[in-house]
Amino acid sequence: MGFSLVPFWSCQPGTKKTEPVVFNTGSKQGDEQRPMQQLRQQLLSAWLRSETMTLANVEQMPPEFFTFKYTPEAMSFAEQWRHCVIYTCGQLAGRAGIENPYENVKLPIQMTKDHVLEELKKMYAFVRKSIQELSKERLMADCDFAGDTIPVWRLFYAMESHIVHHRGQCVVYLRLNGVVPKGYYGW
Repeated sequence: MGFSLVPFWSCQPGTKKTEPVVFNTGSKQGDEQRPMQQLRQQLLSAWLRSETMTLANVEQMPPEFFTFKYTPEAMSFAEQWRHCVIYTCGQLAGRAGIENPYENVKLPIQMTKDHVLEELKKMYAFVRKSIQELSKERLMADCDFAGDTIPVWRLFYAMESHIVHHRGQCVVYLRLNGVVPKGYYGW
């Protein structure tokens, strides 16, 4: 196996923000699983926080504003979240070589609040399951993304970044409808 080092930037307690946390993917037989467990735990923690923040955002919007668009060509509040569900699952499935739960599902363009919440919970469950079940080799494998080649584990962070982008837009949608977002929950 040899030494394979994967630098991973982290904001772990006791770790300076500017110092990389290095995952050694197998130098000693007994330590071989620990780096993968750490990586999976960090991914799961990031996605759990994402889910908490996303569901808080969606819960705040009154049901009658789920079709709200700030301009005719913009996506509605519901469409923002529909897009996140379809895009996240499609990208992870296609690039990590796993089954897409939305392969044969056609979500309606406009969804109710309850339907949006249901689909978001399914998406987050799919992400958690993927993090837990992908093999070490698959998590470390390279995939093409946005004109670059990145490891699959990094794709999980790219997808969460995409959700952050849309969640930020949805904070504006809340404000445009007179909803003062709950104190921004930070990371």
